[in-house]
Parts: sequence; C-alpha cells; structure tokens
Amino acid sequence: MGCMASMRTGLAVVTATCLTALGASASLPQSASTPGPLALRAAKILTCAQEGPQVVDQGVVLIRDGKIEAIERARGFTVPAGYEVIDLGERWLAPGFIDLHCHEAGYSLYSQINDLNDVVYLTNPGLRASVAAKPGVFSMRRAVAGGVTSVLYIPGSGSNIGGAGVLLKTGFHRFEENLIRDPGSMKLAQWGNPESWTIGVGMTFEHWNTRNTIRRGLAYAKRWREFEESGGAEPERNIQFDIFRDLLAKRTQVSTHTQMYQVVLMTLTMIRGEFELDVYLDHSSIGGWLAAEMARDMGVPAIVGPRSVDPATRGMIEWARNGHEGFRGLAAGYQERGMTEIGFNTDSPVIAQEQLHVNAAMAVRYGMNEVGLESVRGLTIVPARAAGIDHLVGSLEVGKQADILVTTGHPADPRTSMERVYIEGRVVYDAERDGRQW
Repeated sequence: MGCMASMRTGLAVVTATCLTALGASASLPQSASTPGPLALRAAKILTCAQEGPQVVDQGVVLIRDGKIEAIERARGFTVPAGYEVIDLGERWLAPGFIDLHCHEAGYSLYSQINDLNDVVYLTNPGLRASVAAKPGVFSMRRAVAGGVTSVLYIPGSGSNIGGAGVLLKTGFHRFEENLIRDPGSMKLAQWGNPESWTIGVGMTFEHWNTRNTIRRGLAYAKRWREFEESGGAEPERNIQFDIFRDLLAKRTQVSTHTQMYQVVLMTLTMIRGEFELDVYLDHSSIGGWLAAEMARDMGVPAIVGPRSVDPATRGMIEWARNGHEGFRGLAAGYQERGMTEIGFNTDSPVIAQEQLHVNAAMAVRYGMNEVGLESVRGLTIVPARAAGIDHLVGSLEVGKQADILVTTGHPADPRTSMERVYIEGRVVYDAERDGRQW
C-alpha cells in the first residue's frame, strides 16, 4: 500500500511515493559495525557538491570503507561484484546535517542543563568543551534521528571568550570514534550575555578586553611558530593561549556568538580585518544582515539561528539600536545583499537539536530564495566549509565520508521523514528499528 505526499520547497513542488516497507533487500545490520561495500539506489540524490550538479535523479552511491567511492546514474550502470545492493525505491539521499552551535553533546536527562560557562574571567580561551563531551547521550541520539550527523559542541556565552569547542560526529558510542577535530573552534561571544559578567560591563570594555586577549594569544602563538621554524629557546607553555597556535596556523576558526549590526560589524573589523583570523558569524541576527556585503567580501559565512526572523517589537528595535524597522527573514536579508554562504544552527537546546532542518524551512518560508538548493546547502556544505571540514563531510562526493540521510523527500521540508542515517557508511539510525525507543 502506498500514499502520495506533496512537498513544497521554494518555487518547486515535488511529489514522492511513501513506501510502507523497504523490502528484504533493505534489511539493516543490527549494529554500527563497519559493513562491506554497499550500493545505495535511490530516486533522487542531493549531492550539495561544492561545484557542479546538485541533483542526480535515479542514482546509485557506492560506499567502501566508510567513504563514497562513486555516484552514478542507475540507468546503464552495473554495480560491481561484491557490493550489497540496497534498493531504496522512491527515497532520497542527502548529506548528513551539520550544526555549528550545539550545547547538548554532554547533556544528561539527569542534569537538565548543559551550558558550559566558567566566568571567573571575562575571557577564558584555555577552557575546552571536549572534556565534557559524552557520547551516546539522549540528545545526540535524537539528533541522529533528525539527520544531524556532526555538531560543534561549544561553551556558553557567559564570557567574551568561553573556550574551545570540539567537532563531533553524533552517532557512535566512543569519543574517539566521534571526534572530528579538537579544538573545533574558539568560542567568542561579542555581546548579548557577557555584559552581565560580575558587576556588569559595556561594549567598549568587552571589545577592549577581547582585543587584548587575542593580541597576547597571537604573540604567544608567533613565539612558538618561530621556535618550530628556526629553533632557539623553547617558549614557556601557557595552556590558556594554546588555542591561538591552532588559530594562527589556520587549523581552526573563531565561532562568534554575534548579533545586531554594530556587533557583527565589530566581529568583521576586529577578528577578520585586524587579526586576519578565520571566523564565521553565529546567530547573525537582529539586523546583522545589514553587514552582509562586508561579510561576503571578507569571506565570512553567516550561520543563522536559532532566531529565524528579526522581530518588529519596539523594545527589540530600541535595544538593537540599528535603525531597522519591520519584520525580516534573517537568511533572506543576508541573501538579498549578496551573501551566498548562509548556514543554520539551533543553539540547542534553545531549539531541539533534531529540529535543525526546521530552521532551513523557516528561512525559505520567510523569503530565502531556494532555486539553488540553498536550504539544504545551508545544512550541509556551507557549515562544513565554515568549519574547515568540507574535505571530510558536507556533500556527497567521491572520497568524502559516507554520512548519508535516507529521506522520504526534500530534507528541509518538515513533512519529510528521516528513514535511515548512515555515518561513515554505518547505519546509526533506522526508523523501523529505532523510532519507538528514540
């Protein structure tokens, strides 16, 4: 028995047949152990490739040793001997989603809160979220069920520099298996929470203190670079500033909790312009899109969320002090001013981690142009590029890790069901097997 479901995305309307069963050929392994070579056949493959075709209709993805070996059109293609062929019928394939603003990768049902804030100092670059990460927690199992396969688990925004985040996969039960990169970023909060530190501070002092910390950290990193390149006396190690060695070497980025135009502008002029560090805008809200042209020209992506729209309340307009009046979709605001690198985040648990795709749907609902698959790219390749992990994940391309979603239709449509999730070629979620218990 089948049913027809219409899924509207931007200007396009697609129709997919909902299957009641995947059939014997789609039987699932009962563990996340590495399978042999796989061939996934599907009605539509969204590649989200950095360049080239974004969609392959009636295609096949070959997976070997956890990586994508080939993507081909099914017609006229013969699957090599030795591959397990899984015919997914009318299902779609898409890259796993990536959230660069997660506070739940150490969350416990018993603690009820997981926001890592140590606010003894206003800048704390030596703290690391990786020590609090906890594989297999309930929130990450829910994340997997919603198609989120990678997250940046970061400290909170109680201080201007909260410490180092860690990039993790969501589906495995050992930290080492989940680890993508540590440090995943240096968390910077420009405004919106740190002003409550101690007796209260203002923007001017916060910016001064942030600049002072970064100058000291980069001076430390440059001493180490000179030692590594030329020898001489080994510098004394200071773990507070170790992350700046990664920032100076372009091995990680600054992820910036930044909102309203003036503060977004400061992120661009200070972090990218003055210090020439790799950075991306996180939240990017409350008129932040007014700086879109500058962000685009400086190569700074905008990762929007959890707020999807600028509010029209008088109180928020007065607080933001950016002169913007009215109601505006944030992603649309950036897009209309020429920004193409627009991603989405949940700030989980502000929005539940498994609801990341809803932010993309909201962006389209409030004006984001969808003619180039922008909503799905904002869940996949855009955050991957922002975090510097696009050589591993973010698109379905030969050589990348096989983080693949099996869906009933367009992945950013809230009416679409997540049927199965592969991480590095291993089944970590199946709706039939896991749906009720998760």
